[in-house]
Amino acid sequence: MADRASAAQRLLDAFLAHLAQERRLSPHTVRAYSRDVRVLFDLTGDAAPLADLRVHQARRLAAQLHARGLDGRSIARMLSAWRAFFRYLARDHGFAHNPFQGIRAPRSAKNLPKALSPDEAGKLMELAAVDDLAVRDRAICELFYSSGLRLSELTGLRLGDVSFGDQTVRVTGKGSKTRVVPVGRFALHALSAWLPARAALTRPDQQALFVARTGRPLGARGVQRCLRRRAMQQGLTQPVHPHMLRHSFASHLLQSSGDLRAVQEMLGHASISTTQVYTHLDFQHLAKVYDAAHPRARKKSKA
Repeated sequence: MADRASAAQRLLDAFLAHLAQERRLSPHTVRAYSRDVRVLFDLTGDAAPLADLRVHQARRLAAQLHARGLDGRSIARMLSAWRAFFRYLARDHGFAHNPFQGIRAPRSAKNLPKALSPDEAGKLMELAAVDDLAVRDRAICELFYSSGLRLSELTGLRLGDVSFGDQTVRVTGKGSKTRVVPVGRFALHALSAWLPARAALTRPDQQALFVARTGRPLGARGVQRCLRRRAMQQGLTQPVHPHMLRHSFASHLLQSSGDLRAVQEMLGHASISTTQVYTHLDFQHLAKVYDAAHPRARKKSKA
């Protein structure tokens, strides 16, 4: 049993090395694959070697996840990781089949991403620049909302990535893909105010655009805490997180322009189907406008 567990661990280590070195996935994504494959190990236990897993057992494993209360999206992610693991095992370790091929997760309710209203976003951006960290946090909020960045993209920014002349920012997104995104004038102004404050906090050789009070690069948790604190400080009633500002950027831009392809490019989505979720947000906005403004919507029937 111990030998079987150690053999499975060696296969997992080799798979993770393949993801990091050959597919060049980010450390965060590699850790996510590791967690999901370890769930597979926990579920199978010592019942059978990995090479002996069959389709009916794979279906039973998916059912176990459902019984644990996981939603369809989480189960789909797990199954995707397990399929990728077995594809690798078939390619490099002689496994004869992939038991998870073709197995689908149960459907779950589709939750639309939450977005701030334009008024709420404006209220957050009115953060008073009372000290260096407030100047930094205002620049972070403005850049998230101006350019629709992911959290990992923002924390990975370096000084040279912002071009004030071109009014753009160069970001490295999923799959190490680089894209250049426009930056609005309010965000550029906030960044211009942050740079002198940043210089007072950190060493000249530090290249990270956003740094903590200690002068070291500001990490993802630090950004999340800043947004939550600043949103409360500005009187917003709902918790604000980085992805909410990304959603707000996309939905507000789509409402004003209607250009789905442009929004896709700026968000860095590989498929336009991922971007299309914002058309539902746009429809919600239009429905509210209709209900508030259209005579047939405002007048109640007396019948």
